[in-house]
Amino acid sequence: MKTVTDFPHAVVEYPDMGIEMPDGTRLSARVWMPVDAPLQPAPVILEHLPYRKRDGTIVRDQYTHPWLAGHGYVCIRTDMRGNGDSDGLMDDEYTAQELADAEYIINWAAAQEWCNGNVGMMGISWGGFNGLQVAALAPKPLKAVITICSTTDRYADDIHYKGGCLLGENFGWSCNMLSYSSRPPDPALVGDRWRDMWRHRLENMDVSLSTWLRHQHRDEYWQHGSVCEDYSAIKAAVLAIGGWHDGYRNTPSHLVENLSSPCKAIVGPWNHKYPHYAGPAPAIGFLQEAKRWFDQWLKAIDTGVADDPEYRAYLMDSVMPKRWLDERAGRWIAEQNWPSSDISNITLNLGAGGQLGGDGAPNVCIKSPADCGASGGEYFPFAFGDELPDRQNEDDAKSLCFDGAVSVSDMDIVGAPSIKLTLSADQTEGQIAVRLCDLHPDGTSALISYGVLNLTHANGHILPAPLVAGQEFNLAFDLDHIAYRLPAGHRLRVAISTNYFPMIWPAAVDAEITIHSGEISLPIRKTATDSEWTFEPPEAAAPWRAENLRPTQYSRQLETEQSTGETSTKIFCDFGENRDLEHGLISGGWMREDWRVHPDDPLSARVSIEWEQTGGREDAMWRTYVDAKMHCDATHFYFTAKLCAWENDTLFFEREFDDKVKRELV
Repeated sequence: MKTVTDFPHAVVEYPDMGIEMPDGTRLSARVWMPVDAPLQPAPVILEHLPYRKRDGTIVRDQYTHPWLAGHGYVCIRTDMRGNGDSDGLMDDEYTAQELADAEYIINWAAAQEWCNGNVGMMGISWGGFNGLQVAALAPKPLKAVITICSTTDRYADDIHYKGGCLLGENFGWSCNMLSYSSRPPDPALVGDRWRDMWRHRLENMDVSLSTWLRHQHRDEYWQHGSVCEDYSAIKAAVLAIGGWHDGYRNTPSHLVENLSSPCKAIVGPWNHKYPHYAGPAPAIGFLQEAKRWFDQWLKAIDTGVADDPEYRAYLMDSVMPKRWLDERAGRWIAEQNWPSSDISNITLNLGAGGQLGGDGAPNVCIKSPADCGASGGEYFPFAFGDELPDRQNEDDAKSLCFDGAVSVSDMDIVGAPSIKLTLSADQTEGQIAVRLCDLHPDGTSALISYGVLNLTHANGHILPAPLVAGQEFNLAFDLDHIAYRLPAGHRLRVAISTNYFPMIWPAAVDAEITIHSGEISLPIRKTATDSEWTFEPPEAAAPWRAENLRPTQYSRQLETEQSTGETSTKIFCDFGENRDLEHGLISGGWMREDWRVHPDDPLSARVSIEWEQTGGREDAMWRTYVDAKMHCDATHFYFTAKLCAWENDTLFFEREFDDKVKRELV
């Protein structure tokens, strides 16, 4: 990534610009702006997050906001209320209060002397979500949004539930946020009241899991903030960006297909990171693309983005699966219109004898061990470590597999494969996972895409219904979008299982399902002969100036306890510790996860997660620690958590959480 230090505009930075909300709550913003903005007003780009601008997102902030400010933008990076150096409390994600605060900031910024009246929003993940959600409120100054790694449907395509199945990440993310939000503000900014602010936060914290588990179906709670409820509400121009190694890979297609406002999509081979420094490579000149987008819609400069292809995607080559890849071979393809008339579907029957594309009906049964899914990788990899899907052979051995004929030529799969099945189950509940795999000539199985469905949700996520044991029924659902080349000499495999742990939590009953018939539909594009689009190489502003006090490290281990037969997935991520060389703040943290299940007992599933955060300055340090656990039986989920906070070595706060939530066909 090329470092740029010479910009068209000199930049001034304000580390703590206060913005007072209508209820008197002061939000803290870090602001970069051209020094001449008061004389030559510039557009504003807002990023509104709970992740702490002072030490949380500082690495990417330093790369990004000074670069955009140097090209004539006022960049505002706010700490949401209850986080970082802002007052108030945060009680959940994407609340009406959060969106109202962002809308107020947009209108406030548009009225400042240094703003030309036009505002854009930009963000990844949380910031990508609320950018779309605020756009659906249609504040008049908001003209453009760049949303990265986000979703349009908070229930069906977020980290909580997928296909009506409970994602393991639902628990993981609640622990993550409990840890993130437990940190105090910086005394250097807020003064002596920092302890009172910290205690106020800690005393009012809850585990979000308590809320999320009480909404197991797609009710009004999840409909709020799901822009798919009314795509027409979004008037701003939207650039949607995703990554094939991220959990949120469907959104770019959904937005381009459904928005009536200007919309373009870019999907690369990336993990859950901004695409100018994401991995696997190749990264792209994201900041140059952002400038083109914002110049067009906020400065009325014709940059040609309106004529860009609607959908640009990185078509990945087949590679031997590894837990991490520094680079992914492939090429960029471009579709001027999306959906594309150049993509046609081929349908392959799930035939007798496990033949994909063969004749006859399979009429075969599957009841997978509860530990099937251990090779699936992380829902959204972000650590540049061993988080990608591994060889699928071990999970394939625990699944029902249908193998196709050897491909005689390259086959480009671009879009969302879809599956149709007629099946029956011997229980009133159950779940299914369908994986599309690339079977190499040596027998190695590599994941292409997957989808999951709670069988009681076969007719929708709002009003699921128990199955009738033994009765045949039909279901259909999409696998995740993908752009993947199956090379000549390889075969396709469809693998079907009744468990996929720890990606999804096991069902309450261990059902055996019978596949009576089925087919998979594959979106096939004419084989690309060369790259159809090129991006500029990545640029960024000068990196964060920090002293590394402890390096980062990552490990992921799959183990089987010989004495019990229990399998475990153990993850450790040390985020390291650093000292900011500008203001001296020290920040660091680590987390540990342990996912366990016995192959013969889905109700044995349990998980424990620890998080620690550290910060402060020499002789004035703080530390927070979260220890959380979850398990289940046939009727309820159970979880506990303990939150502790220390000032130096003195215990400052301690609280325990204990909850029990009834299972509702999940």
